[in-house]
Amino acid sequence: MKKVAGNQGSRLFGFSSQHPREVSGPREHPKTSVRNEDLLPLETREVLDEWMFLRVLRWERRRAERYQKFFMLMLVDAGQTLATDKERVLPEIRAAVSHCTRETDLVGWYQKGVVLGVLFNEISQGEKSLLENRMRAGIVGKLRAKLGAAQTNQILISFHFFPEGWDQRNGDTWADSKLYPDLFKHDDGKKISRLLKRAIDIAGSIMAIALFSPAFLVISVAIKLSSKGPVLFRQERVGQYGRRFTFLKFRSMNCANDAGIHRDYVRRFIAGEMGSGTTGPGKNVVFKITNDPRVTRIGRFLRKTSLDELPQFLNVLSGEMSLVGPRPPIPYELESYKAWHRRRVLDVKPGITGLWQVYGRSKTTFDEMVRLDLRYASTWSPWLDIKILLQTPRAVCLGEGAF
Repeated sequence: MKKVAGNQGSRLFGFSSQHPREVSGPREHPKTSVRNEDLLPLETREVLDEWMFLRVLRWERRRAERYQKFFMLMLVDAGQTLATDKERVLPEIRAAVSHCTRETDLVGWYQKGVVLGVLFNEISQGEKSLLENRMRAGIVGKLRAKLGAAQTNQILISFHFFPEGWDQRNGDTWADSKLYPDLFKHDDGKKISRLLKRAIDIAGSIMAIALFSPAFLVISVAIKLSSKGPVLFRQERVGQYGRRFTFLKFRSMNCANDAGIHRDYVRRFIAGEMGSGTTGPGKNVVFKITNDPRVTRIGRFLRKTSLDELPQFLNVLSGEMSLVGPRPPIPYELESYKAWHRRRVLDVKPGITGLWQVYGRSKTTFDEMVRLDLRYASTWSPWLDIKILLQTPRAVCLGEGAF
């Protein structure tokens, strides 16, 4: 039967205008038994091109974030076997994957001619292990029958569940890079803009450290004379791609304090459990605790004027932060994040100032703050950074929402 252009679009959404051919042996999906007539043979099974498959993967992330229906990505990497037997290995991998998956499971090239990918939609956490075991056993069994054990063992099969758990490292990050190829492989068209952003960060942080060096000295002396403890407050924060780094601030609290106060407050704030009465009649809920008993007298002044943020120019200089970007969260904040909230620490590097600090600061709800961060990430340009930097002094001087 002659293929038509419309077939690719119809198969993309799980159906085909062509009739599947009978195949032998029952095939099952962990969620439901699949009849032979529900399957497509290899020669009629559409394999999406790399650009389309990666685009669908991005769409699937967005859909999963919105509807809380998650998915699993399977990758079959033939890289080690291609040097010696490419013409034989790739067709056998396609045949094995086609035999073990349903028509509604999207198949495409994650890396053309090297890594074949499969998207399993609407998979729950409980079904993950069952599906992973069945797919691995089915594909490995088919490949061993055709290629032999030695060659099959060189083919890598990996599984990636979205949303991934951020309680374990993936290399030097907590985010699974295989689920975000569009983020980890930066567009070459923005390479110059990124270099310009980094140049602005380096120049700006050096200038700020030199300009505020007298303030560094005065603040350090004031902190030491007013309370016991170190001048700098060091805290683990989450940067881009879930990387952890040591975040610097001038200490504004007493050393002996209960971190659980802030942890519980943040959890309730992110969940939307804080009422408008938190800051008084007619006022908005704030992200920071007002009248925090842990804050010192000097600390209240530093927070109100944002002078406690000055050491973060060292974070910018080291490349852990940028002058402009979302605020880096504390690791325990991620425990309360919804899937779409995580994008604020994936899309761009965290910063000292940003749209939230300029337009909302602590007066917005958490969801509104995240939307501002995502808006910045999607519209980012060096010119936008410059505009935000120029508006930051006014926001600092007004001190609205600073506690």
